[in-house]
Amino acid sequence: MNGRERILALIAGHPVDRLPLMPITMMFAADHIRRPYGQYATDYRVLVEGQEKTAEAYGFDYVSCISDPAREAADCGANVQVFDDQPPAIDEMNARLADKAALKSLEIPDPLGGGRMHDRVRAAALFRERGGGRLIEGWIEGPCAEAADLRGINTLMLDFYDDPAFVHELFEFVLRMGLRFARAQVEAGVELMGVGDAAASLVGPQIYRDFVWEYEKRLVDGLHEMGCKVRLHICGNINRILEPIGRLGCEIVDLDFMVPVADARAAMGPEPVLLGNLDPVRLLRNGTPEAITAAVAQCHREAGPRYIIGAGCEVPRGTPRENLLALTRYALDSSASCAETLP
Repeated sequence: MNGRERILALIAGHPVDRLPLMPITMMFAADHIRRPYGQYATDYRVLVEGQEKTAEAYGFDYVSCISDPAREAADCGANVQVFDDQPPAIDEMNARLADKAALKSLEIPDPLGGGRMHDRVRAAALFRERGGGRLIEGWIEGPCAEAADLRGINTLMLDFYDDPAFVHELFEFVLRMGLRFARAQVEAGVELMGVGDAAASLVGPQIYRDFVWEYEKRLVDGLHEMGCKVRLHICGNINRILEPIGRLGCEIVDLDFMVPVADARAAMGPEPVLLGNLDPVRLLRNGTPEAITAAVAQCHREAGPRYIIGAGCEVPRGTPRENLLALTRYALDSSASCAETLP
């Protein structure tokens, strides 16, 4: 069973030979191939090399097109700073939609138009061309995250109260852009779409239900209509919105380290595959292999058989090789328990 088959089988509820291994690696992957992160984030060939060699070295079951959240915003004309060895950053002090009226004339970028979105599509196509037996994951920003990228996160938080109608207009634009970008990646070879909506962890349950959930749900449904599986990644504390997240229909839900796996399983029910939730810094980078193994085992027990091994967020650069290999060893050692717990 190769990595692609393993992940899809687990999602479908079929027997697997071991737990899938799907940590997010970006800066770690660039460091693994000794390339500056600026190259990794701007040249799809460097990204593909980093992902493939990292996956091979640690036994990962997938490769991902993820690099940073600024691709859609950059193609919309946002001021994005690119650094030699750090992730690109959006200049929120000069947000693309600092003037709300600019939304009326803003057009959805062509994801095949030669910009940063196109670079990600090229990564997906190169992954498919090279094969390798691993699941190919694309990536788009979720409605709240992308709205924050275009408007500025602090300004968006005020907009929820000051101008709800504008927020809905902005979310509609972001939804259409996300689906267009996703379709281009799916046509290039993506089978699992990562949706990053970190800003959604900053709003309360009422705002999440009144604004964000509807657009996340429509995004997930649209991705399913393309034949794509969905992995939702919301960094931060989502304890107060676990139940509605469980109703989105995502195949995989990432859990950051402050979200107890047992609580997520109880709130979301048995269907979603849970991924996480190791503390990326205090445990994965700064801990010991023994502590990491014990933490993964606890996550596995609390999540049950529908579980994928990974950290709460990105594997930090500087993580010791032996610490990441602790995840690999647990995955390999899980074959017996998978045989016992799955029909």
